[in-house]
Amino acid sequence: MKTLSSPSNSSTITGFILLGFPCPREGQILLFVLFSIVYLLTLMGNTSIICAVCWDQRLHTPMYLLLANFSFLEIWYVSSTVPNMLANFLSENKIISFTGCFLQFYFFFSLGSTECLFLAVMAFDRYLAICRPLHYPALMTGRLCNILVISCWVLGFLWFPVPIFIISQMSFCGSRVIDHFLCDPGPLLALACSRAPLMEVFWTIITSLILFIPFLFIMGSYTLVLRAVFRVPSRDGQKKAFSTCGSHLTVVLLFYGSVMIMYLSPTSEHEAGVQKLVTLFYSVVTPLINPVIYSLRNKDMKHALQKILRT
Repeated sequence: MKTLSSPSNSSTITGFILLGFPCPREGQILLFVLFSIVYLLTLMGNTSIICAVCWDQRLHTPMYLLLANFSFLEIWYVSSTVPNMLANFLSENKIISFTGCFLQFYFFFSLGSTECLFLAVMAFDRYLAICRPLHYPALMTGRLCNILVISCWVLGFLWFPVPIFIISQMSFCGSRVIDHFLCDPGPLLALACSRAPLMEVFWTIITSLILFIPFLFIMGSYTLVLRAVFRVPSRDGQKKAFSTCGSHLTVVLLFYGSVMIMYLSPTSEHEAGVQKLVTLFYSVVTPLINPVIYSLRNKDMKHALQKILRT
């Protein structure tokens, strides 16, 4: 693993400075309290979804098992950034170690990749349920559901190790300040002693693949779902079909909408603040509101959560 060297002297830099959200000390404490509340609510909301699926026998179906795994993923996704962010709010130097930075880099992008894959699998499940309702029990078996879940986790965590390892072996010079609240490839590559255009192209390609292939699959699935729904003669039938996939489609639009803005926006210094806010939305805000979306729009889930609250 390479260390960081400063051209102005021979000292060795042992970490990076995560700038986060610069503001006076009082503002840092206020942000600490705010994000602590958001983090606790996110953990409580997603844990409630997992408990509801585990304890209610009626929710032991592929759709809810996928949702429970998705909530479990969201807990780890938000935990890859927020605890370190909270520590930085109370820290004077805001330093993250070299190893800690690249571990966060790896887990944040691996969990994000896994989320893209899970959203695609959940769209596939809704496609089978609505477009192939008679064959759905035979097609989406417990065994297939488990294979899809395991595949999402394995592929998500095997997608980025090689490029992240290559970036970790680069030499970093000059300023060690990362104008972000997490270790992001853009600011990291900007700190490299020499430009690595091949690495930048390689990173863009693999990020595009894990982002756009699941997205195109989701859009294709919902195109077929909408075509099938509009063929349903009764209004009640259409409403019921929409209710089964409305929550998932809302989550997809929130996550991919913010990720697309981040991915397609220029990485200029003037837009660092905007990029931080957009990253904050899809990495912190969406895990917070996803349980609300799924519970408010789903009668079975609401009933299961009410049972938990009564016990």
